Amino acid sequence: MVLTHSLAKDGTHVFHNNLTNKYLLVGDNGNSIETTKEYSLTNDNTNVISCIIGVIKLKVNSYVIIADKHLVTGSILNKEIALIKSYKILSLSGSKPTSEEKVYLDLLNKQLKNGTLYYSIDNQYDITNSLQKQYTTEHAKIDDRFWWNKYISTPLVEADRGFEFITPVIYGYFKSHSTIFNGKALQFALLTRRSNERAGTRYFRRGIDAQGNVANFNETEQFVTTDDNHIYSILQTRGSVPVYWAEVNNLQYKPNLEISSQPSGDATAAHFAQQVGYYGDNYLVNLVNQSGYEKPVKQAYEAAVENLPEKLKTHVHYIYFDFHHECKGMRYDRINLLLDRLIGLGYTSDNYFEIDLNTRQIVHLQKSVIRTNCMDCLDRTNVVQGSIGRWVLQNQLVKSGYLNSVETPFAKVDPQFNLFFQNFWADNADAVSCAYSGTGALKTDYTRTGKRSYRGNLQDLKNSLTRYYKNNYSDGSRQDSYDLFLGKYKPYQDAVNSPFIDIRPAYVQLLPYLMGTSFLIMLAVFYYPRGSLFDLKNLAIIALCLLFNLRSLSWIIANGYQYVDWPRLVPLDYLRKQNTYDADGKVTGTKYEKTDYFKGISKKKN
Repeated sequence: MVLTHSLAKDGTHVFHNNLTNKYLLVGDNGNSIETTKEYSLTNDNTNVISCIIGVIKLKVNSYVIIADKHLVTGSILNKEIALIKSYKILSLSGSKPTSEEKVYLDLLNKQLKNGTLYYSIDNQYDITNSLQKQYTTEHAKIDDRFWWNKYISTPLVEADRGFEFITPVIYGYFKSHSTIFNGKALQFALLTRRSNERAGTRYFRRGIDAQGNVANFNETEQFVTTDDNHIYSILQTRGSVPVYWAEVNNLQYKPNLEISSQPSGDATAAHFAQQVGYYGDNYLVNLVNQSGYEKPVKQAYEAAVENLPEKLKTHVHYIYFDFHHECKGMRYDRINLLLDRLIGLGYTSDNYFEIDLNTRQIVHLQKSVIRTNCMDCLDRTNVVQGSIGRWVLQNQLVKSGYLNSVETPFAKVDPQFNLFFQNFWADNADAVSCAYSGTGALKTDYTRTGKRSYRGNLQDLKNSLTRYYKNNYSDGSRQDSYDLFLGKYKPYQDAVNSPFIDIRPAYVQLLPYLMGTSFLIMLAVFYYPRGSLFDLKNLAIIALCLLFNLRSLSWIIANGYQYVDWPRLVPLDYLRKQNTYDADGKVTGTKYEKTDYFKGISKKKN
């Protein structure tokens, strides 16, 4: 299929599918969308595009979003999958956007620019569903959890029920590699789908909601296609600890850890009922620390699992693995201890999907899944999931005749293939981490090379400091970009007043700039003193600047909530933002209080 885009003289955006020879017309500020078999264009401004991402209405205008460049990163079943490399946001109205509308457009651009968005060329492969589901469910529907552009595709559905122009997009990772392994053809692929429920950034989306959706939920699928035309796939999942908890930014390196006083039993049960329904038995691998800062999260998780309904509990198998203790000293090979415990609980290395593509006969079904978590479900989780993927692949290569024994690591038989395997998992780790934390994953030197290095530790330090800055000073707008793109916030109906007006008092807003000015004055006195640097006048200026900056810094630390970049569109479930007023009813500032769910139980005092 080749999809083209043209702009008619009346402002209508015209898309043509040359495979079906149909046209999609989008105009009149998004209120007019229809398909037709015939349309006559009177100009030559036709451009080939990759796909239509969707149509969205902001505060005033509607926009059609298209992908105009893509990169094919591999294929499954010979059906190509591509990464969106470039996009355009095209207005469906001739009116000039307001200042508020421009902020919404900036948020859209942030989401599209930072996202790793993948789609199937010509919609030949259902990228939202696992391979097993596609072969075991008759007329399998798109999995709404992973249909990232579902909300902005909604305006098109009525006119395009045959999905001739709508393209489901996932947020995540995909890559495949074809090679010769031990003298035989082999294809390896890795795909991750990010859930659009409770989606967002590291500190603004934690834990669970009342419907049982957890933050940072991702489904990762590993594929192997052999020379006899068998294809294997194995699913793993990750997701935030499924209880009500939060980490509240306050400019400190370790934010306030809050465990809600609201019982989460119903929500936790709903989550695992969903997961068992989707995947069968769940093996829960919990990697949070059993002491110190993370201990309350571990205790809350174990209490929640212990209190699950008995019928559900038989399908949920909990494993605690103290990752930092067991693997201290960079001994990540000790993850084998976790594999032994999984086997002891009944999880087997042949728990995967296999189909003979020659006969379309299903050879094996995956009947359970490993659900891994740490605090962020990023770094420790990535290392463990990659190790599980390696263990399963090793056994699949033995079963399919590529290796003679599980005792012979495929890394030794084919180091070049092993390098691809490790880099796929490391790139996948970075993609998932960038979506949630804003930086690449930690510990990827081990994932890429099989060894932990001090250079990797230095890179982890850099990423950790970058995370601190972004999570405190820029993630509010990034969270807003998720909520806007996914339809959690609809400006045309939710924005009575602009949510972007800063109503903090002038001294609160100006204090960081005054500190910067004071610091520059102090530097100027140091480098260009009038007379001797030790003249009383120069020393007095330096002392005053130092005193001002120290007192200002102390005030900022004590009032850290005032300087965190909080989301502006969708309220947080753990923090309530309220305006303060003087006696005349004039707004004097903003205060932040924990919501009722999070009052009274805290790791640190606010």
